Amino acid sequence: MNETKLNADEATRIFDALSQVTRLETFRLLLRYVPYGLPAGDIARLLAVPHNTMSTHLAVLERAGLVSARREGRSILYAVTLSLAGPLFAQLMGDMGFAVSQRRGTGALAFPQLRPAAANDRVYNVLLVCSANSARSLIAEALLNREGRGRFRAYSAGSRPKRKPHPLALDLMAALGYDTGPLASKSWDSFAGPDAPRMDFVITTCDAAAGEICPAFPGHPLQAHWGLPDPLAVKGTEAEQKAAFLATYRRLAGRISAFVNLPFEQLDLASLKERIGEIGKMEGATDLTLFGRAA
Repeated sequence: MNETKLNADEATRIFDALSQVTRLETFRLLLRYVPYGLPAGDIARLLAVPHNTMSTHLAVLERAGLVSARREGRSILYAVTLSLAGPLFAQLMGDMGFAVSQRRGTGALAFPQLRPAAANDRVYNVLLVCSANSARSLIAEALLNREGRGRFRAYSAGSRPKRKPHPLALDLMAALGYDTGPLASKSWDSFAGPDAPRMDFVITTCDAAAGEICPAFPGHPLQAHWGLPDPLAVKGTEAEQKAAFLATYRRLAGRISAFVNLPFEQLDLASLKERIGEIGKMEGATDLTLFGRAA
């Protein structure tokens, strides 16, 4: 296939593959992991899609040439096919500036492959906060500890914590393969003492916590707000409540996957704060996050 110019039939096949919402979200997720890939199981877990369904969607994307696959042990890794995706969007978007380009220094990588785990690199401590510390911040903690691959150490806390995590949050995370044993509701005051771990980032996941005066956390961490609707506010049927928790998980998974792929070492403090703030404005964000005011 021509790497610099796509004909109409090739472009039509690609957009047909992306016309289904799960395949589009899969492609968007894998774009965040350029130049690395993800195992099929991780893709299914992050998007909360059954494994057999995800396999079908990945096969469509692979046939369209949008992703490539490679078996590694018992896993199959998938990565965006840069030689196709970049020229396609550059061609269609023209001078608007959107293109997926191969990152410097990655030309010799054998695709797909996983981002290597942290070795001697700096490990970032991140505190995720919501008022009750029973759902959103706990979900974010579990996501970041798993997706961070050793580069991040996540904690969570609440300004007014509940006695224990919400059972629907624990049930969902357990069903998706997360270890829920370490998850516990706790006060943010426990992270303000002299013996507390020094945080690099404090991210609030609910508007109530963002509006409160937080403790003086050691280390003067960078703070950001990723406000999301409270799934506990949904009072419908059990199915509707579970759907609210699932939507919260998917939104947080998108934010965490974007966060862990930021070029931390290349950004100054102001740029890093801006980029993390923009992540909070992804789909599902509250008005306080988007506009700096409540609805």
